[in-house]
Amino acid sequence: MSDQITITLPDGSKRSYEKGVSALDVASSISEGLARNVLAAKIDGEVKDAFRPIDEDVSLQLLTWSDDEGKSTMWHSSAHLMAEALEALYPGIKLGIGPSIENGFYYDIDFEGVDFDSDNLEIIEKKMLELAREKNAFIRKEISKSDAVAYYQEKGDEYKLELLEGLEDGSISFYEQGKFTDLCRGPHIPHTGYIKAVKILNVAGAYWRGDENRKQLTRLYAISFPKQKELKEHLEMLEQAKQRDHRKIGKELELFTFSERVGKGLPLWLPKGAILRERLEGFLKKSQLKAGYDQVVTPHIGAKDLYVTSGHYAKYGEDSFQPIHTPAEDEEFLLKPMNCPHHCEIYKSKPRSYKDLPVRYAEFGTVYRYEQSGELHGLTRVRGFTQDDAHIFCTQDQVKSEFGNVVDLVLYIFSSLGFKDFTAQVSLRDPEKPEKYIGKDEDWEKAEKAIEEVAEEKGLDYIIEYGEAAFYGPKLDFMVRDALGRKWQLGTVQVDYSLPDRFELEYIGRDNQKHRPVMIHRAPFGSMERFIAILIENCAGDFPLWLAPDQIAILPISEKYHDYAKGLYGELQEQDIRGFIDERDEKIGKKIRDAEVKKIPYMLIVGEKESADGAVSVRQHRVGDIGSMKKEEFVGFFHNKVADLLK
Repeated sequence: MSDQITITLPDGSKRSYEKGVSALDVASSISEGLARNVLAAKIDGEVKDAFRPIDEDVSLQLLTWSDDEGKSTMWHSSAHLMAEALEALYPGIKLGIGPSIENGFYYDIDFEGVDFDSDNLEIIEKKMLELAREKNAFIRKEISKSDAVAYYQEKGDEYKLELLEGLEDGSISFYEQGKFTDLCRGPHIPHTGYIKAVKILNVAGAYWRGDENRKQLTRLYAISFPKQKELKEHLEMLEQAKQRDHRKIGKELELFTFSERVGKGLPLWLPKGAILRERLEGFLKKSQLKAGYDQVVTPHIGAKDLYVTSGHYAKYGEDSFQPIHTPAEDEEFLLKPMNCPHHCEIYKSKPRSYKDLPVRYAEFGTVYRYEQSGELHGLTRVRGFTQDDAHIFCTQDQVKSEFGNVVDLVLYIFSSLGFKDFTAQVSLRDPEKPEKYIGKDEDWEKAEKAIEEVAEEKGLDYIIEYGEAAFYGPKLDFMVRDALGRKWQLGTVQVDYSLPDRFELEYIGRDNQKHRPVMIHRAPFGSMERFIAILIENCAGDFPLWLAPDQIAILPISEKYHDYAKGLYGELQEQDIRGFIDERDEKIGKKIRDAEVKKIPYMLIVGEKESADGAVSVRQHRVGDIGSMKKEEFVGFFHNKVADLLK
């Protein structure tokens, strides 16, 4: 048997090495500089320790800080480093879990009986960096379940013992670094010395295993970097994010509010926020009308059996509001968790022919899910939200063209709203586990091929993820980066073979036989609430001119010009230009400053000269004075600006 194995690199090149070689060894054979930056390795698609031996032919990708998986591995290792520092500083603590998250990591700690001061986090940060400088290697140890249980029984850590209950013997591993040992699957970076900068960002409470009936632990959120400069830049970005927080701006601009009396997670839209929503809905409805959608309206509740049939009761039952019982015996309703079952029933309301397809139903439908109170956050996580939902019922041969039309619509929306930095994820089946999916193989193959072809033809920057498809069909998700570089999932397009089957939807084909339609789910905004939150934070409340609740503020220099201002505003309203007149007894300088704070796109100053000439003196937000214009001239100028934004 040969002692040589073949390593295939991402560029397709192949290299031979002796069995037992590690990814770090491979990196060193390419470049010592590369080896110094390797944090982990992707081996046959699975992220593993870069120091683990490789004993067979594999494909290999070396992961550095520039890779998301590299960052995640370093942050996971940093969580272990934080736990080591905490055990050194606070003997007697008990450890929960410490995963990496999208931006950093956290660890859940039971400090009961330990003198922990949450106001003095610098001590923990300093201890972490002191331990990091020791460059202690992360060492993986496979361990039997009995030995693992004995270790944590002796340590007296009931949280790790509970985690061990769900693990099978032969699948358990410990990782050690320095004087610290933790139950962990890995992977980890080669040694702690890669961690050069650390910041604990927040201290919060977290119920053990997310159960409100279990003990509340202390959760320390933190982040780490390979360079101090990167931490400094990140903290500056976080400060910007605070200023852009949609909850702060929403309050300042009087867009929405919450009331404990109404209920947690149920936003109340104020007049200006309602205008914003209506503008967004109108914008999408107009685009959908051009694209051949029919608008439908469905109720906020449905019979429980509807969601049992669709499968949503099984999926969302625990996260939904409890069934509504009527006076009738055994009659139960639910606040709807999704719109699609209702649309299926509309499709089924009359016989369909292949000549009728595609059928496209669109609805701004409000749905309800009982999110945990600790997870509620402004508009981004609420209990009642409106989806810009649509469902397309088509033949298998129409899937590609319909999918392409939806992508065009999503791209138009992103462009109009200033979202320029985004990637797309094509989510396909796991070829190794076909039993996870429903539908015919040939249909899946056609749909997957169609989605990939659409992504190519539309010039999308996309990645393919195998195993990320829904059980009912492949999908395409749009991940948008906002002005602060944060990633959000917005638009989604999904092919569904399940619901047409569950609801026994049919159409008569050219062969005069009954066939199942294919269903496409799409939501360019996703949830109106979350979309508006992201939009607010992306533009810091400086909405595109066509969308701004107040597009103009008319600022009379004195009371003498109020009548002229009122006449002017009436004419502008007739031209669909919205705003207000500032009739306060204040100096014009203060009125201008206040309008700037309110982020009003245009300020129209009127005094003696303007009223005599039928004109306005125009100031633009963040720009300043842009000159005097006749009223008619300003109307044309305004509508040209809007048209340019919506091209």
